[in-house]
Amino acid sequence: MTEILRTNDVVRLSWLSALLADAGIGAVVLDTHTSVLEGSIGAIPRRLMVADDDAERARRVLADAGEETGP
Repeated sequence: MTEILRTNDVVRLSWLSALLADAGIGAVVLDTHTSVLEGSIGAIPRRLMVADDDAERARRVLADAGEETGP
């Protein structure tokens, strides 16, 4: 699995996951339960992950939608 981005913005995570799903790329959000346990104060960002083989295409799909994913 390759990390595409980290964020505390659950709306953004939902939007990006939907963009990837629409492109046929499966995505998983990690650290959701940990983030909830710490009270969602922002100390632990959630990670958007995709399969290694899909990482480059996922970044391209998100970039085409105007979303920055980081390095």
